Amino acid sequence: GALPLSTYMRVFKRGDIVDIKGNGSIQRGMPYKTYHGKTGRVYNVTPHAVGVIVNKQVRNRVIPKRINVRIEHVNPSKCRLDFLRRVKENDIKRREAKAAGKKISLKRRPQGPRRATIVKTKKNKPQLLEPLPYELIA
Repeated sequence: GALPLSTYMRVFKRGDIVDIKGNGSIQRGMPYKTYHGKTGRVYNVTPHAVGVIVNKQVRNRVIPKRINVRIEHVNPSKCRLDFLRRVKENDIKRREAKAAGKKISLKRRPQGPRRATIVKTKKNKPQLLEPLPYELIA
């Protein structure tokens, strides 16, 4: 069916990261099937299409391929949203720390182990778990 007009109103600029997703309702400017689901970077913009650089694995090497795809088959990628959010948060934290005269570490830390807990067995008796014996039904 017809696509919403917001598809055509999107602005793509050189350097944008986009996801290639072939839309079956429009066959013009459709990417070849190997590029469906791939993420690439816009290197060229024309009135109806965008040029995208996509990495393609061919045997033992990865080749950057340049393909032209109509904008109906391209979506802005969300892969950098988390990174950009973290950059903004870190910038705010850095400014606050500088104003307070403190040193702050902006590195991400892995979540540590959970705190130890003691399981009481007074009202919670341990249960013995064992597998059921296998029965051959012929």
